[in-house]
Amino acid sequence: MLRIGNQGKKVHEEGGIVRQRGSIGLVILSLVFLSIGVIGSTPRSLIEEADRLYDRWSGGFDLSSYGENLREAISLYEAALAGLPEESLQTRAYVLNRLARAEFELGFAYLTDRDELEAAYSKGKDYALASLRLDPAFRETEEESFRAALSGANDIDAIFWYGNNLGRYLEFHPLTAMRGGMKDVRASFERAIGLDPGYLDGGPWRALGSFLAQIPSALGGNIDRAEEAFRSAISLGAGYLENKVDLAEYVMKPKGDTEGFCSLLREVLAEADDPEVIARWPLYNTLAVTRARDLLADGLCN
Repeated sequence: MLRIGNQGKKVHEEGGIVRQRGSIGLVILSLVFLSIGVIGSTPRSLIEEADRLYDRWSGGFDLSSYGENLREAISLYEAALAGLPEESLQTRAYVLNRLARAEFELGFAYLTDRDELEAAYSKGKDYALASLRLDPAFRETEEESFRAALSGANDIDAIFWYGNNLGRYLEFHPLTAMRGGMKDVRASFERAIGLDPGYLDGGPWRALGSFLAQIPSALGGNIDRAEEAFRSAISLGAGYLENKVDLAEYVMKPKGDTEGFCSLLREVLAEADDPEVIARWPLYNTLAVTRARDLLADGLCN
């Protein structure tokens, strides 16, 4: 997690995860401003430019070139956050949530280096947690139980991206995962389901399904419940191709259901022939199609 600015701050620990109190630290701000040439810009103008770079729905989408846009957007959001007044809670929440999502997407879609991946997911979870802590009720409950605070939070963006980033971060920290981290991931997804199961076309169910399918049973994994979760996601977001690819790879394949595995992947490729399907979720559907093709190329469906 980010360690900048932790002198004299209270540290809260529950379930083996140390969480820094106070606002999230940023890298040396003057260097950030100089590196992207935004000295004198207002937070509002920085956010507007970051939103423009982050946008992948207006015009054509190219996976390779979008990566640079995403990196630049992150830098601009960070610079904007540094200039926002503490009392601008709504805008701070927007920027923190966008940073949490963007850091996850950078790692998920573009990064390959282990250290860079860990850093991205660490920053992502910390941005999401900082957003959650903007709520006084969350902070008050957190003093007694972080998990209770998480289960009672109401910002679905912050909750969802906290769970996703934390889940990926824990891949690099297995001891932390076993000491309570996985319970926080699950609590995040279950709370998101309670708030809005259709968020991001079934995102909370999709995330819970991936969680249940990929972790050991000793930590709560259950492939049958994972299948139920994925099918719930599909029913809520038929145009989100990752729902079917995840079901095929994480459930059908391990169960030995070759027919179901191949059928789902072929459905994905057939649906992807419709440009409007890809345009609905350009980044994630493009990645899902690549995964589907790679899985089919393994030879299991010949």
